[in-house]
Amino acid sequence: MKFVKVCGMLEPANIKVVAKLPVQYMGFIFYPHSKRFVGKTKLADWLSKNGKVLEGIRRVGVFVNSELDAVLNAVHDYQLDYVQLHGDESPEYCAELTGLWSFSSVRSAHLIRAFSVDERFDFGDTAAYEPYANQFIFDTKGAGYGGTGRQFDWSLLQQYHGTKPFLLSGGIRPDSVEAIRSMDHPQMMGVDINSGFETEPGVKDPQAIATFIQEFRKN
Repeated sequence: MKFVKVCGMLEPANIKVVAKLPVQYMGFIFYPHSKRFVGKTKLADWLSKNGKVLEGIRRVGVFVNSELDAVLNAVHDYQLDYVQLHGDESPEYCAELTGLWSFSSVRSAHLIRAFSVDERFDFGDTAAYEPYANQFIFDTKGAGYGGTGRQFDWSLLQQYHGTKPFLLSGGIRPDSVEAIRSMDHPQMMGVDINSGFETEPGVKDPQAIATFIQEFRKN
């Protein structure tokens, strides 16, 4: 299985259409400076009433240096299955978060640690997060936090020798299929797509995603 995560979803009508596609993860961004920030929407209420729309799809909340209480509340309110950390969160932060899930009755989630990659990135730094994260995401390093819409040098991934599977992110577009299919890394489990498939921030092009997935999963 080649997993596909569609991130940065905002609009209920668009979510309903994309949810009919063969995607495994759907991402919601909780970073206030993002154009796709869900905090000022009524999405939580809609999801609570229309939860079956995402049946079989894992809900991922994307956070950047958030207070632990904010993460815990979002996991509950949005019924998140995964928490993706995309800031400067330390291994100690991850330990505290997973510890809270282990020793309390609050709704828990799995952890995804995202890393921003450029030619200076040390893949050895991922090892400290392996005890806490179920998987990693490798994205393009930019001036700020979050996605850049640009692709990093994917050949750098050959430096990753960790045990955790990862999703490839950063600048993936409908015409990226051949480049992705040519990659050969034992831990790559799929891709994380966002702005390259949008008609406007937070609104995805379902046909472009469907075509991409069909080509991506060809043998």
